[in-house]
Amino acid sequence: MRQFIDVTGKTEDEAISKALAQLGLDRDDVSVEILERAKSGFLGLGSCPAKVRVSYGEEEESVIPAPAPVVVEKKPEQPKKPAAEKRPAPEKKPERKPRPEKAEKPEKAEKAPAPVQDLGEEVDDEKSQAIRKFLTGLLAQMESEAEVKVYQPEKGRYKVILEGQNLGALIGRRGETLDAIQQLTSYSVNRTGGRVRVQLDAEGYRDKREQSLQHLAKKVAGKVVKYRRSVTLEPMNAYERHVIHTALQDVSGVTTYSTGVDPNRRVIVAYDRDKK
Repeated sequence: MRQFIDVTGKTEDEAISKALAQLGLDRDDVSVEILERAKSGFLGLGSCPAKVRVSYGEEEESVIPAPAPVVVEKKPEQPKKPAAEKRPAPEKKPERKPRPEKAEKPEKAEKAPAPVQDLGEEVDDEKSQAIRKFLTGLLAQMESEAEVKVYQPEKGRYKVILEGQNLGALIGRRGETLDAIQQLTSYSVNRTGGRVRVQLDAEGYRDKREQSLQHLAKKVAGKVVKYRRSVTLEPMNAYERHVIHTALQDVSGVTTYSTGVDPNRRVIVAYDRDKK
């Protein structure tokens, strides 16, 4: 059953963060509606906090209508009525209303040049050694000569870069192979305690994929506002759905929510006339 809570905060982001903390949910698990924008007032007078409504639970048509299919079928032509006169006037062609196109998929991330990453020096602590050991053995089984480099951009998070030639097989279609290797690595190094976050990348795929998703989100949002109909995106993992939600969080006229079950969970970009 779909439920919601209303939360206030100094800013919209603070109100959303409070709601997520209160519910113990991630941004991808909820739908956010901004009820009141924060107002600073004049010299502290007339200020107003932000107020948001965060919905969670199973989707219901009464709360969030099911999105219409992206593909619009062509209507069959109506049979022409017999002419009343011998020489009928030229028939006017019916006006064609604009129809939204299919939701476009993100461009292949491999096409863009790899961005330069400044991660500092490699680390050599207990966790990084466990990461190198596991990945070295796994890559050997996959007959890959990729070199493993481990960095720690912040406490509790390790950035692992695979370097070498022809790493496309390790990335896979839409990064599926890279995601699988990352998940196995994370499980291996965290099973003994002291949980850390492991992020795996090769040929700058992650950054390029994120840029592609952000571009897709803005493009689809423009179509949703123009045609005033929902668009369902292709299935994405939790991180990619988070990128879409974040990219459109402050875009007027649209709201986003997720539907379905992994690995086929999708983001729906819906028209919201009340979101200014």
